[in-house]
Amino acid sequence: MIRIVKMNYKEEHIQDFLNLFEERKLQIRNSKGCNYLELWNDKDNQTIYYSYSIWDDVSDLNEYRHSELFKDTWSKFKTWFQDKPQVFNIEKKKLYYE
Repeated sequence: MIRIVKMNYKEEHIQDFLNLFEERKLQIRNSKGCNYLELWNDKDNQTIYYSYSIWDDVSDLNEYRHSELFKDTWSKFKTWFQDKPQVFNIEKKKLYYE
């Protein structure tokens, strides 16, 4: 399962966010069922970031979302948001090759 979270941060808190993400990324990545984690920055709007993660299944993601790691990290992120985040849970249906 692929999860993409779009987050728009207040400009004055971008460095706070980046520092905390850097500090926690390995713990998040090493959570049960997390196979991949990446952070993207919008090319046209430097306050918008996307987390891109791949999970074995939704139960592993939910287990992480109920962990102390998530609760502590997300509680800090939320105070720095400029807008409400958007969450996308995506499942590949078919692979295409050229």
